[in-house]
Amino acid sequence: MTQLATTIHGSIVAIVTPMFEDGSVDWDGLKQLVEWHIAQGTHSIVAVGTTGEASTLSMEEHIKVIAEIVRIADKRIPIIAGTGANSTSEAIELTQAAKEVGADAALLVTPYYNKPTQEGLFQHYKAIAEAVDLPQILYNVPGRTGVDMDNDTVIRLAKVANIVGIKDATGDIPRGIQLIHHLDPVDMVVYSGDDETAWELILAGARGNISVTANVAPHAMSQMCLAALDDNKAEAHRLNTQVSQLHDILFCESNPIPVKWALHEMGKIGTGIRLPLTPLAEQYRTPIRETLQATHVIETN
Repeated sequence: MTQLATTIHGSIVAIVTPMFEDGSVDWDGLKQLVEWHIAQGTHSIVAVGTTGEASTLSMEEHIKVIAEIVRIADKRIPIIAGTGANSTSEAIELTQAAKEVGADAALLVTPYYNKPTQEGLFQHYKAIAEAVDLPQILYNVPGRTGVDMDNDTVIRLAKVANIVGIKDATGDIPRGIQLIHHLDPVDMVVYSGDDETAWELILAGARGNISVTANVAPHAMSQMCLAALDDNKAEAHRLNTQVSQLHDILFCESNPIPVKWALHEMGKIGTGIRLPLTPLAEQYRTPIRETLQATHVIETN
């Protein structure tokens, strides 16, 4: 098994980037969130992924958020930097910067919008891996990017030095299991990127879950992932059932709109979010509030 799999496993939160109403980054709020996650049992943090609004942060802000999370965590848990881009040169620049500020690994989404071929995807990731000596996790989320990386391409990339993992956010369990069975864990391990099905994929051999739900229910997601890693199917299913309503409601609008509003409702962050994303629509606020109460994330009055 890769060294990464022994150090990065379990519940991995794709953390939001707290902002003030004017859209500026709330650095004190970020520190409080990181400390809360560590106290709640979160096993690792993805800094500036999709949920962290990577697409609207400037390059300088992007690197500064990664550096700040690395500093706050102070090696207590591993930090994975979101450094993907649809420009290979930009992804290399971000990944190099993440290495320089002390990130433990990088998470690289498939290039979106320009829709590369499978060979283009292979060459993109190979170029980044050869340019930056940092453990790299591929990220396949076709529902978000419009690009789907075939299992065959992933298997090819597993033989490239520095490429050590993949976040599979397809939600397709048979496909994920097939990938796990075809990969040598010495070369590459699989992480779920789909909260609803994560417990099943971990039971099938995935090493953890890169999670949106963990933003609001970090302890529950941590315990669920540990149960699945221990091959305790009954307990993993029970724990997942406790928070399963969150998996659905937190995608009632585009991520991270609902999860940022939920965290604000919990008193964890302010209301800030950057255009073109907008605050949660009024019609979803009561359903999310009720779900937070039903799952005991917040207490009823």
